[in-house]
Amino acid sequence: MKWQLIHPEQGKYNFEAADRFVDYGIKHKMFIVGHTLIWHWQISQRTFMDSAGKLLDRQSMLERMKEHIYTVVGRYKGKIKGWDVVNEALDDSGNINKTKWVETIGEDFIEKAFEFAHEADPNAELYYNDFLIDRPTKRDGTVRLIRKLQSKGLRIDGVGIQWHCGLDYPVRSEFNAFVDSISALGVKIMITELDVDILPSAFGYRGADISMTAKMKKELNPFIDGLPDEKQKQLADRYAELFSMLLDKPGKISRVTLWGVSDRTSWLNNWPVRGRTNYPLLFDRNYKPKPAFFSIVETGKKKK
Repeated sequence: MKWQLIHPEQGKYNFEAADRFVDYGIKHKMFIVGHTLIWHWQISQRTFMDSAGKLLDRQSMLERMKEHIYTVVGRYKGKIKGWDVVNEALDDSGNINKTKWVETIGEDFIEKAFEFAHEADPNAELYYNDFLIDRPTKRDGTVRLIRKLQSKGLRIDGVGIQWHCGLDYPVRSEFNAFVDSISALGVKIMITELDVDILPSAFGYRGADISMTAKMKKELNPFIDGLPDEKQKQLADRYAELFSMLLDKPGKISRVTLWGVSDRTSWLNNWPVRGRTNYPLLFDRNYKPKPAFFSIVETGKKKK
């Protein structure tokens, strides 16, 4: 439901794929979450321009944002129960990213997005979603953002932390501080995009900025013929540790969503290096459960 896919150009929407997913969710009595209404990536830059190629003024861009949110949220009113209203609006310092949304509308584009989403479906839960928000500076920025929305009387039901993890991050102490800080605001905490990158880092970056890329090198793609048993165990142990962290915060984590099902289709095969063979999920390329799957099950049993 990202803008460029569902709203590829002004006056044109493509709901075919989204409709199929929503129909499937309704058929199977699932809680459906829409992702995402407002993001600065995967959106045509023409969205921010007039017919002459100039940046829209504030009022014109607000009207364009409102029309998009009303159309998308309105179509699924009563069907989609929660929306990632704004995605990745903060930089690593916890300040608002200087994107086209800020250039055209201003930093209050976030507030307006939540306002319009609530108007379009007053019963839907509304979330803010981002990565690395367990890091102290970005965590503090997230707290400021949620408090500001609340001070304006706007609906904000939860914060989603993406949790694109590695074998040695996130750190338990930082995650615990994040959970305590956000839960103190009275909103839900959701793990929204969980996977574990097991390949060597291309440049030491631990976030999920899709604009960052690196060239393929042999040493960055070491497991093209399959994941060795010792690495399978390492991945399984890491998933067990992550779920232990979650289960140590009873009542504070409302849901966990894996960012994909099978290693075959994971985004990490192509980010930040295209064409790698990665193994970040619970099911292998043939959709068979991996040791990591069973490690989560066992972790849950031990916590009961």
